[in-house]
Amino acid sequence: NLLEVDGLSSEGPGRGYRFVKGLKKAGLREGSEVCIVEIPVSYSKAQQVLAEIWHTVKPKVAVHLGIAPGAKCIILEQTAKNHGYKERDVCGSCPANNCCVEGGADQLDSIIGMRSLAKHLKGLGLDVIYSRDAGRYLCDFVYYCSLHYGQRRAAFIHVPASGNLARPEILVPQLQAIIQALLRQMDTLRTSPTASECQPASAT
Repeated sequence: NLLEVDGLSSEGPGRGYRFVKGLKKAGLREGSEVCIVEIPVSYSKAQQVLAEIWHTVKPKVAVHLGIAPGAKCIILEQTAKNHGYKERDVCGSCPANNCCVEGGADQLDSIIGMRSLAKHLKGLGLDVIYSRDAGRYLCDFVYYCSLHYGQRRAAFIHVPASGNLARPEILVPQLQAIIQALLRQMDTLRTSPTASECQPASAT
C-alpha cells in the first residue's frame, strides 16, 4: 500500500512540505509506504508533477496539504473546480483558458466523504471543518488535477498559516489522526462500494 503525501504553499516554498516531512517521520500506518513530494507553486509544473505521480508512482491515495492564510482550524476539502483560475502563479502565469483540464467535468468530488470524516474527527476533539470550496488558486488546481488523474482517490487538507495549530508539534499529530481515519474510510469503501458518502454538489 503506497500513500503519497505532498505539500504546497502560496506563501512561499517549503511551508506545507515542512509538515509533510513531519508526517513521514511520525508514521501513518503500519504496512504502508509513504512517498512525500513538494509541489511547485506553478500551475504547469504542478500539473506535470501530479501526472507523473499518478502515472508512475500509482499510490493508493494522494493526500495534498496546503497552507490557508486566515484559517483558524484544519479544513477538509470535498470538491475541486475545473474553471475560473485567473490568479497568476509565482511564474506570472495562469492555466490555459483558466481551467485545469480541457473538456473535464466542471467539478470533481473525492471518493472520501469529508463531511462524515469531519464529524467523526470533531467527536475525537480535533479542530476540523468540512468545505466545498478550495479557493480557485494552486490548492484547488492541484486538487482537481489529482482527482482527475487518480480517479478521485485524493484528499486535500488546508491548515492554518499561523496560530497554535500552525506549530508542527500540535499540527502533525492531528494530521496523522486525520489521514489514519481517512485511510480507514477508504478501506470501508473498498469492501463495500455502495458505502461511499460523497454527495452531489449541495453546499451547507
